[in-house]
Amino acid sequence: MRFSVYQESHIGGRKVNQDRMGYSFTRDAILLLLADGMGGHIMGEMAAAIAMQTVGSLFQQQAQPTIARPERFLEDSFLAAHQEIHRYRTMNNLPETPRTTIVACIIQHGHAYWAHCGDSRLYWIRQGQILLRTKDHSRLETLIAQGKVDPSARHTHPDRNKLFNCLGAPNSPIVELSRRAALQPGDLILLCSDGLWSTLPDHLVAQRLQEHTIVRAIPELIRTAVSIAGKNGDNTTALAMMWEGDDRLDESSVITTNTLPIGSITTTIQAPIDPEVMGEQGEQDVFNDAEIEKAIAEIRNAIHKSSKLTGKF
Repeated sequence: MRFSVYQESHIGGRKVNQDRMGYSFTRDAILLLLADGMGGHIMGEMAAAIAMQTVGSLFQQQAQPTIARPERFLEDSFLAAHQEIHRYRTMNNLPETPRTTIVACIIQHGHAYWAHCGDSRLYWIRQGQILLRTKDHSRLETLIAQGKVDPSARHTHPDRNKLFNCLGAPNSPIVELSRRAALQPGDLILLCSDGLWSTLPDHLVAQRLQEHTIVRAIPELIRTAVSIAGKNGDNTTALAMMWEGDDRLDESSVITTNTLPIGSITTTIQAPIDPEVMGEQGEQDVFNDAEIEKAIAEIRNAIHKSSKLTGKF
C-alpha cells in the first residue's frame, strides 16, 4: 500500500479536549479512527479513549495482515467498546456512563469500509467532489429526512446537537455500516469531529483538500474553524488519508508499507489505560499532544528511512 496520512486536534474554547484520533496499519490494512467524547455527560474524554483503545487493540489482534470480514469487525468492535465503557462505569462506581461518538474506516485491497455512531463524520472525496459522507445520527437529520426541516438549517437549527445514537448510552448502539467503496489514486478519506464540520461548509472542506496536500490543508481547516467558533468553540479534530497519492505530494510524507515485515503493526493509538493511574474520577487527560506528535514523527521517519534503504517508494 502507498498512502499519506495526517491528523491534528485543537482544544478550541473548552477546558478539556474530549476528541481522540489515531490510525494503525499493517502491510496490507489501515484503520482510521476518531471518537468525540460527548459533553453534557461526565468524562466524555474517557469514553472516547476507551473506544479508541478497544477498537485499536482488536484491529492489532485481528489484522493478520488484513481483516477477514471488515464490516463484521467494525460492528463487533464498536459493540465491544460500548461494553468496555459500561464496564468502566461499574468499576469506578460512576453516577452515569460516559458517552462518545465514533467513526472508523478500514482500507485494504484497494477498498474502504466504514462505520459510525453519532455525528463524527467521514467524507469520501475525489478531485474536490464529495462522493459520500456519513449521515449524522441526530434529531435534526431525522427531521430533514422526513422533509420537516430544510437542509439549509443544518448549521443553525436548535436540534442540531441532539443525538440519538452513541457508545455508552443505556441502549446498545446502532452501528451504521457503509457499502464497500473502491478507491482510486488521489482519493481522500476524511474523519472529523463536529467542531470542524459544524463550522465549515462541506464545499469549503473539499475545496481546501483539493487545493493543498493534507499535511497543509488539515491544519489550515482546523485553524479556520477554531477562529470562526471563537472563545466558546468546540474541540476540533480531523484525520485524513490520501490513497496512493499524486504528483502534488512531498515524497517524505508518503508511507509505503511494502517494506514492512509481515506481522508488524504501526499505530498512533495509545496503549490501554491503567485505572490505578487515573484514580476514581479519571480526571487526568490521558494523552499528551506533544508525545503523540513525537510518536507520529518517529513512525514517518522510520518508514521513510526504510524505504530509502530498499530503494522503493
